[in-house]
Amino acid sequence: MHAVRLDKFDNIEYLNVGTEQQQIVYGLLREARLFDLLAPYDPLLVGTIPIDIAIASSDLDIICYASDLEEFCRFAQQHFSWRESFQLSKSIINMVPTILVHFMLAGFEVELFAQDVPSKLQNGYRHMIIEYEILSHHDENFRQQILALKVAGVKTEPAFAQLLGLKGDPYEGLLNYKNV
Repeated sequence: MHAVRLDKFDNIEYLNVGTEQQQIVYGLLREARLFDLLAPYDPLLVGTIPIDIAIASSDLDIICYASDLEEFCRFAQQHFSWRESFQLSKSIINMVPTILVHFMLAGFEVELFAQDVPSKLQNGYRHMIIEYEILSHHDENFRQQILALKVAGVKTEPAFAQLLGLKGDPYEGLLNYKNV
């Protein structure tokens, strides 16, 4: 078991020395200057790619802190509306107004997820950190079981909940998980 460095996710540089898939994603993000463009919104790459449990269909989830959601919509329209499969929608997620922006980047689906909540306090980041800590305390077999469930169509949080024996809502269960 090794010490878990949570600050490694503060910027995307760790991807450049990661797995082959992480290095590919790093190159795409750098070439597209995505994090440079999103810098005013404290962007963080979250989800399965940063913690190496991505499957072929995994997307690039980037959470953003936008105190003015209407301004973020204008920003997204200006900078990304020309990209393949661009979609922008407004939603309420966990009782928080949210902007979702989808587009394709070199074969990867990108999802920008913006809320008026600091990036590191958003559930996407919190889930990823908990999952990262859990993975760091389990062996490779556990990671392979997560991947097998994901390939079978199980979403990430439900896959963790299933293997950990968590009952009830898997998203809440993970946020409250204390055995790491």
